[in-house]
Amino acid sequence: MKKNIGSIDKIIRIVVGLIIAIWGFMDSNWFGLIAIIPIATAFINFCPLYTIFGLNTCKIKSKNE
Repeated sequence: MKKNIGSIDKIIRIVVGLIIAIWGFMDSNWFGLIAIIPIATAFINFCPLYTIFGLNTCKIKSKNE
């Protein structure tokens, strides 16, 4: 997998994921589990949707390119 998530994008994904998780916990519903998606993509530095749409926010070229 090629990295396609930059540092600012990564921070935004973590913050949004935490907000969704906290909201789900405070509201006592399962919607908070959706937070797994932005947090996981932030930590693996890869977003499958970015590949489909041809987007890349990572400024450093990975070795796999």
